[in-house]
Amino acid sequence: MINLRVILAFLSLLFIFQSPAWSETVSREQIKGLDEQVQDIKKDVLAISSELKLLEEKLLFPSNTQVSLFISVVKNSQYTPDAVQIKIDDKAVAHHIYSFKEVGALQRGGVQRIYTGNLRAGEHKIDIDVKGRKTNSELETSRSSFSIKKDVGAKLVEISLGSGDSLIELKER
Repeated sequence: MINLRVILAFLSLLFIFQSPAWSETVSREQIKGLDEQVQDIKKDVLAISSELKLLEEKLLFPSNTQVSLFISVVKNSQYTPDAVQIKIDDKAVAHHIYSFKEVGALQRGGVQRIYTGNLRAGEHKIDIDVKGRKTNSELETSRSSFSIKKDVGAKLVEISLGSGDSLIELKER
C-alpha cells in the first residue's frame, strides 16, 4: 500500500513538472492535495524506519546476551565529565567526548546509553577511564576497574560519575 502511494505521488509530480501547459491549469487545491500526500508518505517512511531500527536491535542484540552500559552524573554534583572510554575484557567498546549541552543534561539527571552489545554469561572486567573536572579545577583522569557477572538475560549497568573520591561508581541492574 505504501509503495503504491509512493509511485502515485511520484507519477503525479512527474506529470505536473513535465507538462508546463497542463501544470498551468492545475489548481492550488490539487497541489495542496499532493503536498499532503507527500507529507503522509514521509510520516509512513519515518514510522517504518523506526520499526526497522527496533527490529535490527533485537536481532543484533538478543536479550539473553545483551548488555547495555549507561552513564550518569550524581545529582547536585559539580563534576563535569569531558570524555569517557570503556573497555570490556581489555577490548575498547565505547568512547565519547561530551559537548556542553550533553554535560548539562547529565548534570540535570539525564542518562546516556553509551554502549549496547553482546556478552556471554560469566565474569567480565570493565575498565573505565574518565576525564573531567571537579568544580572548575584542572582536567584530571580517573581510572577504575570493575567486575560484573553476566547471567542469561539482559544486563543493565549504570556508570555513575562524580560520587566520592574515586568519582566512578558502578551499579548493576
